Amino acid sequence: MSERVREQAKQLEQQKDVREALDQTAGRPSPETPKAATRDKVWFGSYVFLLVGLGVLYYLLTLRFFGLPDSMVDFLLRYARGAILIVLVLTLAKAIDVYLIGRVHDTVNRFNLRRIMRLLIGLVILFIIISVVFINWYTAVVSLGVVSLIFGFAMQTVLSSFIGWIYILVRQPYRVGDRIKIGDATGDVIDVSYLDTTLWEFGGQYLSTDHPSGRIIKFPNSQVLGSTVYNYSWPLFPYIWNEIKFNLAYGSDLEFVGRVMQETAEEEIGEGMMERVRVYRELLAKTPVDQLEVKERPSVVFRVSENTWLEAIVRYLVVPKEQGHVKTRLIKKMLARLNVEPERAMFPKGDSR
Repeated sequence: MSERVREQAKQLEQQKDVREALDQTAGRPSPETPKAATRDKVWFGSYVFLLVGLGVLYYLLTLRFFGLPDSMVDFLLRYARGAILIVLVLTLAKAIDVYLIGRVHDTVNRFNLRRIMRLLIGLVILFIIISVVFINWYTAVVSLGVVSLIFGFAMQTVLSSFIGWIYILVRQPYRVGDRIKIGDATGDVIDVSYLDTTLWEFGGQYLSTDHPSGRIIKFPNSQVLGSTVYNYSWPLFPYIWNEIKFNLAYGSDLEFVGRVMQETAEEEIGEGMMERVRVYRELLAKTPVDQLEVKERPSVVFRVSENTWLEAIVRYLVVPKEQGHVKTRLIKKMLARLNVEPERAMFPKGDSR
């Protein structure tokens, strides 16, 4: 009973996370008011100190306080203006990070927004540096255009990976924390950078289960533009259907076997599956396949195997990252109950009987 209660509590918490993620998608801010941490206050103080220092330096240069030649003064004034603008941009970025992005409750969205902001800040600072270094804007624009053209031809793979990153952010085929399969790679997404994605592999060539293999997989983001992505952790319905299959003799009591398998699965899965199925039906109702029959409780089906046995299959919903543990617990409980009456659940020859 305690396991069932824990399972229900976990499912309620997951549903809450999904609702909060949807709220963030809809643009609803978190009710919590963000506050600047001590480290953020230190950064703010440092930026203010730099601005004051640069402002004083700029003012003294305009007064020709240091007695430098006019050409040197103009040169220093230009660079001082650039430095002031860069510090202002960094200060604004820190304020946005703390007081706007900090309001986003969802960790994944917050992670992506900060990465986008860093990219934009980098581009703005690059623009400021170019404007400071090049006095002649026409020459700067032409030079930048020629360099960009050459750079684009030389870095096509890198650019396509960057475009893939933008596609991932906009279309969200996967996010950090999702469990996915793309090509031959299967794992949990632990990072989506500007150019590549990093997975924490599970399964793999050395394991027959979904246990983490200990390896990481990196692939360019451009791969998402030409490959099929299987996402096991869709925020609206982060579950998958799973099955347990037993081979039985034709003389087995199928009603008994089906009842034991179904009741055991219901005890393990609990009422959480009914809530999941309700969400699943709501999603199906919005698609052309809403007539599909979806049962609220674990179901058992029988079919003829290819090797003269019957197959008893119980089907249920489970969280992808927990499916291995849940399947193990169900198999142990089902076998213990079925083996109590071996004359009614006749397994293939060669078992313990």
